[in-house]
Amino acid sequence: MSKKPVKATLTTAMIEEQTAAFLKSGGTIEYVDKGKSGQLSLTGSKQINLKTDK
Repeated sequence: MSKKPVKATLTTAMIEEQTAAFLKSGGTIEYVDKGKSGQLSLTGSKQINLKTDK
C-alpha cells in the first residue's frame, strides 16, 4: 500500500515569515480597495440575464 499524501498546512507564523522574506527581497504589497478584485478585465461582462420578455 502507498502512503497517503501529507496535507499541507499553513500557519499564521509561516505566512508572516514568508511575507517578511518577500518584503526583504524587495517585493511590494499593493492594497486593493474593498469590493474590487484588482484584476483588469480584458473581456466584457460574463453576466447573463435569465429574465425573458414575453
